[in-house]
Amino acid sequence: MSRLQLNGDIPKEKLIIDHSDLGIEASMTVMMAFQSPELEIVGITTVFGNSYTQAATRNALLLCEMAGYPNVPVAEGGTESLKVYEPNNAFHPPLKGKEIQKTAPEFLVEIVSQNPSCISILALGPLTNLALAIKRDSSFASKVRKIVIPGGSFFAPGNVNPAAETNIYRDPEAADIVFTCGAEIIVVGLNITSQIKLLDSEHQWLRSSKASNAQFYRDWHAKSDGGILLLQELVGFTALIRPDLFTLKKSVVRVETQGICAGHTLIDTKFQKWVSNNPWTDYSPISVVSTINAVGVLEFIKERLMKQ
Repeated sequence: MSRLQLNGDIPKEKLIIDHSDLGIEASMTVMMAFQSPELEIVGITTVFGNSYTQAATRNALLLCEMAGYPNVPVAEGGTESLKVYEPNNAFHPPLKGKEIQKTAPEFLVEIVSQNPSCISILALGPLTNLALAIKRDSSFASKVRKIVIPGGSFFAPGNVNPAAETNIYRDPEAADIVFTCGAEIIVVGLNITSQIKLLDSEHQWLRSSKASNAQFYRDWHAKSDGGILLLQELVGFTALIRPDLFTLKKSVVRVETQGICAGHTLIDTKFQKWVSNNPWTDYSPISVVSTINAVGVLEFIKERLMKQ
């Protein structure tokens, strides 16, 4: 694989998508990524989440075929958290030998090592694969270009319980490892993504989208929750392509790993200078989204979905 491929005079950003289930919204996000001229999808890795990892792998292979990129490597990853989490879903039989033989952490370490400072990662599920890659290769964090994570919740309730957002809650140990590894990281918390809420009257444009799953997503929400459409993963994808639509604040972030607040993402607001060492003082800050240009983000998402 070449270090850099050009589209005219503009270098494409090489991207790995790490996902947990490729449900409706995640599938829309992956299809948008495949059709984005700024990106070259160099691999998809899978992890447990709303479904078993084997089902996520099957869905990833199917999406690659649908997008017209059947040769994109798909690497199967973690089936449980660093402290054994078992997802509560129906069993899906594994695929028969279509995924590559490397595990997701092995694949991540290899491709990032071969392309230092060139590979970005969009993490759409629990951060287990990334944490294992970091543990496998101590230089991984310094060689990855950036990691974009739609996850966590800052100064706002979670969506799995009052303390935590789903993907971070499912493997808080992994999230804490990733957030403190020293890589260039952008985190878009639930407090930001939840600001993009579309009522039924506001997303009729999905009916004219070429993406049938976009229409299904709209119709499902219209029946299930009064038509309020949430776009968490699509907002995270937007932060990857259009960071200018977000305000970023550099801060150290830690994740609670036990007790009733497991999965809680806590940011050091730097309201005061610490006079002694504590669990925040020896870590590099990451970029946490603090504000969003909601109109601009929504227009970007509309424009990309209409191309599908």
